[in-house]
Parts: sequence; structure tokens; C-alpha cells
Amino acid sequence: MRTVKKAFVYNPPETKTWFPLAWSSAAGMGLGFFVTSGQFENLLYNLSLWSLIFCLTAAILVTYVPSGVLSRICCGVILAVAGLIFVNAPFSLLMALTGFIFGNIPIWLKTGRYRLSLPSYASNLEVLWFYTFRALCSVIFIFLIMPIVILVPLSFNQEPYFSFTPGMIAFKSEAFSLRWYWDILKNGMSAPDALDGWWSDMWANSQWIRSIKNSFIIGFFATILATALGTLAAIGLSRAEMPYRRPIMALLISPMIVPLVVTASGLFYFYSQVGLAKNYPGLIIAHAVLGTPFVIITVTATLVGFDQSLTRAAASLGANPLRAFFKVQMPLILPGVVSGALFAFITSFDEVVVVLQLADVRQRTIPRQMFSGIREQISPTILAVATILVIISIVLLTVVEMLRRRSERMRGIVES
Repeated sequence: MRTVKKAFVYNPPETKTWFPLAWSSAAGMGLGFFVTSGQFENLLYNLSLWSLIFCLTAAILVTYVPSGVLSRICCGVILAVAGLIFVNAPFSLLMALTGFIFGNIPIWLKTGRYRLSLPSYASNLEVLWFYTFRALCSVIFIFLIMPIVILVPLSFNQEPYFSFTPGMIAFKSEAFSLRWYWDILKNGMSAPDALDGWWSDMWANSQWIRSIKNSFIIGFFATILATALGTLAAIGLSRAEMPYRRPIMALLISPMIVPLVVTASGLFYFYSQVGLAKNYPGLIIAHAVLGTPFVIITVTATLVGFDQSLTRAAASLGANPLRAFFKVQMPLILPGVVSGALFAFITSFDEVVVVLQLADVRQRTIPRQMFSGIREQISPTILAVATILVIISIVLLTVVEMLRRRSERMRGIVES
């Protein structure tokens, strides 16, 4: 008679009812502190009110709602009604979303499933530190990402303010507008309301369009130059017979370490002597200098997993070094080269310190125009441009991550 061995499944014990209620009450107190918004005379009232609401909501969920999805819906409805009664409609919508996302946490705590991420022998203190550490990481992440997130709704403000107006807080449609996105096209035009010649006027005279053109032109040629130089340097530094590799590597990546103000000042002094200041070739070379270290580091990391015997095999079959590079080595390191190029382009696209010292009015890039807008003519157009830049950066970084994963698959690296 055969005996079938069953895999051990850890079923954590259920916790006492007070445990999810206590944590829910603490979360309610945190929300109450947020709702107070600096009006500390109402602090005790808000802490008590939202602590009680969250505690009662958790009690209902752990007692009468068995399903995780159903608990999300019930929690969202309860918190939405409470937000509508005690605050306002927009806050009610926010609470509904919050309740739907976190509505299963009381049941998760009550059933003890929060212990499944740790070994069965973990002590209560280890469990507490496990989730405390993740909570701290989440708070730091929110702290870093919130300034970027806030830019997006502010860029749709109808009024020329860098703050949320009462109409925006109340979600009134007339408080939102694409006014500042249109201003990107119209600012600086000689006849922004004319129908004839509108496109040519916008292309030739719009300040932001001129800055966008300069950013892409300078970034494109700087990226090509930085990618070519960085890739060649990385290939040379990856060879074992290369003498003084570490000092040369330190010298080549020094633009990443030296403060940009120092680099820009040195470039300005040198460019003034050779006639490269205040023109496009000088800016392109300067941006290539700043982007080359990123290409070197990225391509060097890719070459770590490259099998040098492949190039020797190509040479033994009659391929010259140039043909072996383009036919054998380049296809394998291409994801790293493209990733480095994207990093170089992002570096050029976001650079402002070097442009402040080396660029003329005709070479103003987007960051330089934004800096000018903050100092000379404060306008929410800056927020619209910043939102577009954030979207571009997210797209480029997503492409870099996809290329990184493709490079690892090609080198046989499997993520654990």
C-alpha cells in the first residue's frame, strides 16, 4: 500500500478580535490627524471620530463579511458615507477608493494571514519589524513621489496659481483647463489668434517650442557622441590586457562625481579660449561629456557576462576586428548600449547648470526655459512642461528596464 506524502501547509492561527480593531483604530487616528489640516483645536475631535469609524468598520468586516472582495466593497461604502457626512463629496470619493484598496486588511489580520510571508517560527517581534520596515519604506517612497504626483493636477489649474483652488478641491469642471498646455504652443507667438500662418509662427517664435527643439537637437547629437565614445571606452576597459584600467575608469566617470557647477565653470573657461562658448557644438560636446560616464557604466556591466572567446572564434574564422565587433559582439551588448544611450539622453534633456553658463538665448533648452520662467515670469506653464517631462522620463526608464531584462535573458541570467 503506497503512502502519499502531502506537502506541509502552514495555517497560522486566528488572532483575537481586538488585534485588527486596534490596528484599524490606529489607522483611523492617522487619518484624523490628516483631516485636521493644521487646525489643532479640532485635533482631538478628529482623532476620536475617525478612530471610532475605522474601529467600527473593522468590527463589522471581521464579524459579518467573510469574503475579501466583499469586504473591500463594504469598507469602501462605509468610509464613503462617513466622508460625505463629516467632510465633503471629494473626500468621500477618496475614502471610497481607500476603502476598496485596503478593505480586506482587517480580515487579513484576523485570520492571521499576515504571518504567511514569514517562517512559521518567527516571533511576534520579528513579525512587527518585518512590517514596520516595509511601512517605513512606503512612507519614504510616498515622500519622494508626492512632489511629482502633485504636479499633474496642478498643471490643469484654470487660475495662474501654484496651489489648489477651492474649485479644484471641490472637483468643479470649470476649475480645470488645458490653458497652460496651450500656452506651451502660444507663448512668444507674434499672432497667437491668427489662422493664417499659425503653424509657421508657432514653430519660429514660440519660446517653449524653441526650447523643445533645442533640447531634442542637443540631446540627440550629444547622445550619439556619448554612446560612441562610451561604448568604445567600455570595450577597451573590459580587456584584461588594458593597463591602468582603474585610474582611466575613475577619470572617465569623474563628470558624475565632480559637482556640476565646477564642471560647468571649467568648461566655460576652456570654451572661451577656443571659441566653443555660446554655440551648439560647444553645448553638444559638454552634454556628451556628462552623458559618457552613464554609457561606460552601463556597457561595462553588460560586458561582464560577455564571452570573449566568441570574438576570438570569429577572428579564427577570418573576420577582422571591425566585422567581429558588429557581427558578434554588438548584437549581444546592444541592450546595454541602448540603455546607456537613453541614460545619456535623459542626462542631456534634464541638464540646466551647464546650459546656464554655456548657452546663449538662442540655445535655451527646456530646463533653462523653466528656470527662466521661475525667476522672470512665474507661470503654471512650467507645471504643464514638467508633467510632460515626467511622462517622457517614465517612458524612457520603462524602455531601459525592458532592455535590461532582455539583456539578462540573452546572457542566460534568470531572475529568482
